[in-house]
Amino acid sequence: MPTDCIPFEKTGYFSSIICDYIDNPEKLSAFYRSLPSKDMLLKHARERQSQFPISSRKILTSVLKEQYEGISATQATRDNIESLNRESTVTVTTGHQLNLFTGPLYFLYKIISTINLAETLSKKHNDVHVVPIYWMATE
Repeated sequence: MPTDCIPFEKTGYFSSIICDYIDNPEKLSAFYRSLPSKDMLLKHARERQSQFPISSRKILTSVLKEQYEGISATQATRDNIESLNRESTVTVTTGHQLNLFTGPLYFLYKIISTINLAETLSKKHNDVHVVPIYWMATE
């Protein structure tokens, strides 16, 4: 089945700074530490691991377990919460602020993309377990 793609800049939906970032990220490089890539995500996550001592991780997992009490969460969710106790665990976090035009499909796309990214990074880097975190702005 033939498909056509419309470039971001031709949709009229995205600002010029977003189009510049997509087309030529070097043009905006003064505004961020590194280009976003899977490898750079893990590099930055590893740099931040020392900022989250075991004591903080234990508090986090305790609170999450309490919040999930009485909810029929999957075993994978429970395992991911438990894994946050380990120093080798990092997170990929995204969220969604409710708005007028993106609708439920975008919401699902963001969740699936975050889960897929976490799985890809965990498989590629055996020394790190990546947990997907999805935050709702309504919470």
